[in-house]
Amino acid sequence: MTVRTVEAPLLWMPYALRVNPHLPDLHEESESWARAMGMLDGHLGPSAQPAIWSRSKFHAMTVDQLTAWTLPDASLAGLRLNHRFNVWALAWDDYFATAFKQTGDLPGARTFTTRLHAFLRPERGARMPEPTNAVERGIADLQRQLFPPRLAHWRVEFNRALARYIDAGVEELANSRSGRIPHLIDYAPFRRESFAAYTAPYSVELATGARIPERIRHSRTVRALLDAFMDFMGLANDIASYEREVHEEKDVNNLVLVVGTSLGISLHDAVPAALHLVNARLRDFEHLRQDELPPLVRRAGLDRDERDELETWLRGACGFLSGLHAWYTGAPRYASSDGPFTE
Repeated sequence: MTVRTVEAPLLWMPYALRVNPHLPDLHEESESWARAMGMLDGHLGPSAQPAIWSRSKFHAMTVDQLTAWTLPDASLAGLRLNHRFNVWALAWDDYFATAFKQTGDLPGARTFTTRLHAFLRPERGARMPEPTNAVERGIADLQRQLFPPRLAHWRVEFNRALARYIDAGVEELANSRSGRIPHLIDYAPFRRESFAAYTAPYSVELATGARIPERIRHSRTVRALLDAFMDFMGLANDIASYEREVHEEKDVNNLVLVVGTSLGISLHDAVPAALHLVNARLRDFEHLRQDELPPLVRRAGLDRDERDELETWLRGACGFLSGLHAWYTGAPRYASSDGPFTE
């Protein structure tokens, strides 16, 4: 039995999809950076390493759509920058899966990850090693672009999020090699790391130019809202990528398996339970946004500019989630002949 044969509730999405008007411009140049970094067949870069994708496979992933759907308010410059980051994250994911997950090469994965850490330097102008493959070349190039003055405050936090992302890949591989399926209580916070979800608030800020006001940024309500925001991203991805991860890659790091093993229930029951959990996290986000943030804003005495900035950021966050939902639903990367569990 595969996950697709089980009757299940729909993945809930209350926010309408909005598409960035610069999508046609992004589509025209979508492969140029990936090719320059050596990620595509026929690249002109200096590496002798094999490419991560063929040109047809790269375009089938529709990364340009992912970027334009998740960041509907971004300028063309911001869209291009986040597109490059999305390309890099998918390149890391696919390279790591082919080079280490499929071979079970845990020592090689650790060596590769240790080298990547040397490129995640929060100090401005920090000296990095000479890149030896497309993944290293991509992150080295991004480090020179990701932190313009308006986003300079993200330099430490963003690189910390990337470090957690690549370290989580090694932990996922260790789990798969040992056959250890994570427990549900541990899995949700771990999935924020393995999905690079801690970088998503940066993407929203890049797109909207708005920040969560400092006076409420560290409140319990905002922390809970951000956790729910990040949980939906990674856990919904588990539903969409179940067949590829579990049946093709033999991965054990997936919410459906986690729920089934942790609760001691069958696959037939684990699928709807996992979907209900994902939907519940989005309802948590919506409850916090609609019901708990307004009284917090009043208690904190935010002025009109701060309230407007918060509303702009929240609108961007809702757009980010609806864009991800649309990509999970329609991208060939997640396509199945039986169709996804979504509307």
